[in-house]
Amino acid sequence: MENYRKAGAVEQPSLCPFSDLLHGGTPVVRVRDGSKIRNLMRFSQSRMEGRAEKASESGAGGGGGEEEEASGESRLCRQIVFAGVGPSVSKTITCVEILKRRLGGLHQVTRLVYSSLQETWEPLEPSAGLDSITVTRNIPSIWVLLSRDPLDPNADGYQAPGSFDALWVQAAAREERENQRRRSGGRGGSGRGKGSRRPTAWHRDERKTSVSGAQ
Repeated sequence: MENYRKAGAVEQPSLCPFSDLLHGGTPVVRVRDGSKIRNLMRFSQSRMEGRAEKASESGAGGGGGEEEEASGESRLCRQIVFAGVGPSVSKTITCVEILKRRLGGLHQVTRLVYSSLQETWEPLEPSAGLDSITVTRNIPSIWVLLSRDPLDPNADGYQAPGSFDALWVQAAAREERENQRRRSGGRGGSGRGKGSRRPTAWHRDERKTSVSGAQ
C-alpha cells in the first residue's frame, strides 16, 4: 500500500444487542478515544442517581464524542449502556468497573460484536494507472448493560452484582500465594547455598594429605 493514501473511512456501527432487555429511555454512552473518563462518570452516575445533568456540563455529546439521551429533568434511570469500538474497548471496561464500584448492586450483561469500517484508498500518482481500493475491516466492539433491576441470569454474558469483588479476592489470593512461594523459595535457596559451602569428604581428604606432606 506504499503507493496509496487513505482518502476516507466510513464506520458502520453495530446495532445495540440489548433491544430485548432495555427499558424505554435508557441512555447509551458511546466511549471514544477522546472521551474523558471523569465526564463519562459524572454523566452516567448522575443519570443512575436521578440528578439533573446537562449534556454540556457532563461532556456527553460534546467534543469527547460521547452520545446519550440527554434530559434536563431529574429522572432516575434504572439502566445504562456503555459501548466502545476498537481502541476504546479498554476505556469502556474501565468506565463500567468504576460505575459498578461507586453505585453497587448493578446487574451486568456484556456482549462482544463487530463493527464494519470501510476505508477508501486513492493512488498517490493518478497517472500511474492504479485504481482506487476499498477495504472493509471488522473491528471488535463491546456493549455493556448495567441495570438496577434483576436481569436474566441465564443470559449470555450475565454478571451478578458483587461478582467483581469475588474476582478481586481471587486475584489477591493468587498473588499472596505467589508471594509466599517466592519467599519460601528464597529461604530454601539461601539454605542450600550455605550447605554447599560445607567441606566435602574430598576436601577433607585433600587437607589431610596436605598436612601429612608438610610433616
